[in-house]
Amino acid sequence: MHRRELLTAAATVTASAVAGCLGSGENDSGRLDLTVRNDGDEAVDIDVVVRGDDGTLYAEETDRIDPGVARAFEVTVDATGRHEVVVTGGDWEGRLAWDAAVCALYDGTVAVDAGTVSTAGECVDTR
Repeated sequence: MHRRELLTAAATVTASAVAGCLGSGENDSGRLDLTVRNDGDEAVDIDVVVRGDDGTLYAEETDRIDPGVARAFEVTVDATGRHEVVVTGGDWEGRLAWDAAVCALYDGTVAVDAGTVSTAGECVDTR
């Protein structure tokens, strides 16, 4: 009789511990899916920097993108706070920002064409 009570208690404690590790269904992180596209006629060298409003550096990458080519970057960030991605080239800059407490997955695009920079972004998965 006591063995059955102990097994039940152990199962309850284990289930509670697992539920605590998994959390209450909320993600512990956010994500940026970024595409940098070169619509120009010459290759471009780019720098990509992703930071949180608290100064946390999440990504810092450099790449060379040939004409007509796009590069994808995926960056995991904290689940709360404002985050910003800055993409720079020789004499241009594109910026996007989002609030990870509201947006679990942010999709951004920076397109470069002969000195013209366009940016677009949207939250594709709200919390």
